[in-house]
Amino acid sequence: MHTDPIVLKAKAGDPEAFMQLMQEIELPLYRTARSIVNKDEDCADALQETILKAFKSIHTLREPAFFKTWIFRILINECNKMVKSNSRTLPYGEVPDVPSTSKDYENIELWDAVQHLEENLRIVIHLHYLQDMPISQVSDILEISTVAVKTRLHRARKKLKHSSQINQEKGVATS
Repeated sequence: MHTDPIVLKAKAGDPEAFMQLMQEIELPLYRTARSIVNKDEDCADALQETILKAFKSIHTLREPAFFKTWIFRILINECNKMVKSNSRTLPYGEVPDVPSTSKDYENIELWDAVQHLEENLRIVIHLHYLQDMPISQVSDILEISTVAVKTRLHRARKKLKHSSQINQEKGVATS
């Protein structure tokens, strides 16, 4: 696996390299946080805590090639902690007001359908398809087996297909 030299500099204590890493990964981190907490304030708090924890502990990163997995795991733990401390169910979120660089986000109906999945399905869809992470990396981040990731992806795709069929039927009925 390829190790980014910027990760090595950040691990060695270079604050500018760390800031560069954060700038490169900020949008994917935000989108992931948003898919879990659904409120801008909570997203900002989760990102801030994640960046602070990562900065304080990057020197402990054992395998620099897995930086992305490491920071996403910190973020997901922070988001889950926030959800638990708010002790409320996740409200269905609206589409983020973030300019998209990905063609995947242009399909608003699909994005809306993904946002309405249960959290455990939504997060695997988000990491695998929208953040383009391999199943093994999603497995590492969520600390579940690759079989569990594949099962959740299958269930999520099935639900998305079902909701797509319902939307098509509604479109035919209203035409």
